[in-house]
Amino acid sequence: MYSHLSHLFHLLLLFLPLSALSQADHNIYLESSLSTQDENLSWRSPSGDFAFGFRLLPERNLFLLAIWFDKIPEKTIVWWAKSENLLVQKGSRVELTNVGLILNDHQGQVVWQADSSNGEAVASASMRDNGNFVLMSIDSTITWESFDYPTDTILPTQVLRLDTELRSRLTETDYSKGQFSLRVQSDGNLVLYPVVLPWKDFVYNAYWASMTVGNGTELVFNSSGRIHLTLRDGGSYDLAAANGAPTTEFYQRAVFDFDGVFRQYVRPKTQISDGRWSMSWSVVWFLPEDMCSVDFGRWGPGVCGFNSYCKMDENQRPSCHCLPGYSFLDPNDKYKGCDHDFQPQSCSQNGSKKEPQFEMTELLNMNWMGSDYERYNYVNEDGCRKFCLHDCLCMAASFSNGNCYKKKFPLSNGKMDPSAGNKFLIKVSKNKSAFPTPGVARRKKDRSTLILAGSVLLGGSVFLNLIFFLVILLIAFISHRRKLPEVKPNSSMLGKNLRCFTYKELEEVTGGFKEELGSGAFGTVYRGSLALGDSADSATSVAIKKLEKVVEDGEKEFTTEVIAIGQTHHKNLVQLIGFCDEGPHRLLVYEFMSNGTLSSFLFGRSKPKWYQRLQIVFGIARGLAYLHEECSTQIIHCDIKPQNILLDDCFTPRISDFGLAKLLKTDQTRTNTDIRGTRGYMAPEWFKNMPITAKVDVYSFGIVLLEIICCRKNVESKAGNEEEVILSDWAYDCYREGRLNLLVENDQDVVIDGRQKLERLVKVAIWCIQEEPALRPSMKKVTQMLEGVVDVSAPPDPSSFVSSLG
Repeated sequence: MYSHLSHLFHLLLLFLPLSALSQADHNIYLESSLSTQDENLSWRSPSGDFAFGFRLLPERNLFLLAIWFDKIPEKTIVWWAKSENLLVQKGSRVELTNVGLILNDHQGQVVWQADSSNGEAVASASMRDNGNFVLMSIDSTITWESFDYPTDTILPTQVLRLDTELRSRLTETDYSKGQFSLRVQSDGNLVLYPVVLPWKDFVYNAYWASMTVGNGTELVFNSSGRIHLTLRDGGSYDLAAANGAPTTEFYQRAVFDFDGVFRQYVRPKTQISDGRWSMSWSVVWFLPEDMCSVDFGRWGPGVCGFNSYCKMDENQRPSCHCLPGYSFLDPNDKYKGCDHDFQPQSCSQNGSKKEPQFEMTELLNMNWMGSDYERYNYVNEDGCRKFCLHDCLCMAASFSNGNCYKKKFPLSNGKMDPSAGNKFLIKVSKNKSAFPTPGVARRKKDRSTLILAGSVLLGGSVFLNLIFFLVILLIAFISHRRKLPEVKPNSSMLGKNLRCFTYKELEEVTGGFKEELGSGAFGTVYRGSLALGDSADSATSVAIKKLEKVVEDGEKEFTTEVIAIGQTHHKNLVQLIGFCDEGPHRLLVYEFMSNGTLSSFLFGRSKPKWYQRLQIVFGIARGLAYLHEECSTQIIHCDIKPQNILLDDCFTPRISDFGLAKLLKTDQTRTNTDIRGTRGYMAPEWFKNMPITAKVDVYSFGIVLLEIICCRKNVESKAGNEEEVILSDWAYDCYREGRLNLLVENDQDVVIDGRQKLERLVKVAIWCIQEEPALRPSMKKVTQMLEGVVDVSAPPDPSSFVSSLG
């Protein structure tokens, strides 16, 4: 059918006057084709600004079917045919048929095809002056267009609709799918994601988002150079305002580059008098503003790859660098990461004694996310160096203000951070050359001996060889069994890197449980002193929680705490060291926090400094975000309050007491449970028989945030005015009436820091304490709002908060 229509259409064309054909405006008709045999042949737009055809990639001697700016010397590519085999050899051919556009490789195999979207027969095609290549039916209806299938670039007049993405290329010269995705999600949110390679379609946590969930409709690049997200409420979210470079005088493009940055480029269309171009492409706008400072979370390699750190160059682009003693995996692609140039320290029994073969070199102000595995307090720099040198698993350490963080291999998400104020210590080989460890050399020698023995025996009988072989297997088996570690009781819990104590041990280290630190609904906490390192002379203070209610629910509560805390590791969580599960005795051993609870710090005689309170706010938010979104099993704390926030020697907040935590599997988001928590901090859904989600912690955090801002408790019966009794109600009234200064009266630090930051914090708190859980942001979004990564809109009246006081 389509074939007959095609012949009929061509027959009609023979009878049309030449003037009618000239009005076809550079249309391309059926059976037209392009071949890599003539790489200079292309289908051009009427103005000649754009061309469609094959581009030779000289470094690979292969061809890419693409669209490019044709008038400028660079021939900048703005679109390419995406397929598994996107590069083709010489002899490949693309042809326009009534079915669509078909690309055949040099062997005649179809490797890519653009089909009519509505099933109509294709009659012609056209390369448009806006850079859009279209297929058309006989009545000139567009049945397919390249604008609907973008690669890494959008052009003026192009629109990205919901469920559409720009995907970065792998490198500047490799057009394969790269490691970053810009998505206009179906929920209306514009999000930038790192992609898990080589899976290509699974993503890590977003590193930038427009936060327009439920409101965004499409991303528009208009003819004036403005890039914005249109909103359902009639407004717009501007990414880049009109830049003063009209499309009549400048070429423009917006590219999601291979380094994960979305940039807008402009270039003048005119040439100077002698035929030379006045300038090349210039960047007029980009986001994120500092790619090296974005928070990628604990997963993935970051922008520069593992064992490589990021630093912004003079052109405001992220540049990647290797640590001392390391070199790039691929010198031609510095974004792939680095590897060490020496044989790493061995963990074999003999190799572990050879730490003098290594030394620690240093860099200043380095920040690495997601690589910490052990922390020491109250140590000096020399001690930090020794801790890492004597640990075969330690590849580097970060030292600052008496705190030492050991780092494991590989290091991830590294960046130069002038505000870090730390020394970053890297373990390297002293002789700067690769060398086999004694264990490796010994194994090689053993294998050589066996090979030699085997070679001699090959001259003997097959029977003797068989017996000798069986003897060797038996010896190897016995040797292996001897080396196996003894399996202890409760091995499933020991697998959580926890230490198992006897009740007698804990009774001794607490002096018979004499020094009480505090008590709660599930037990009492005592102070003890333990030797946790190799040296028995060095004792460390610990907090030992003795669970008292262990009948029925107590045992379940204990198991919950051990599993939950044993699997967590974050600088804003209290670390569990070990446990005791002996008969009726169940105890938990935590690291000791020298500065007590946030409650004592916040509501004491003297008001804490504003900057200290801000750091505490950020720390609590990050800790909760970790519990909700980054743990293998989601953890809802259920009892966030100042008494459960402890402060270490640097006043870093550490969330404690997971005794009330309710665990969810990864694929769950809601759970029904008994009422838990502390009145005054509990979300309304606890009292309404509603499903409990992580949003109950968001609510509690909102109350704590207001308490930190104002340095007063949520309920103050002795408040001067009745309207000030309930802090959350009073805070909203002050916000609505523009009297935020009343919340921080006589606090000069807040005044100096600025009203804008105070208003941001109060608005975040009000969003957190909304009665409707769906209106509350996630803790990840809360951290972004607090840090200024995303804007905070005006919150509604939480109104029903009084009912949650019971």
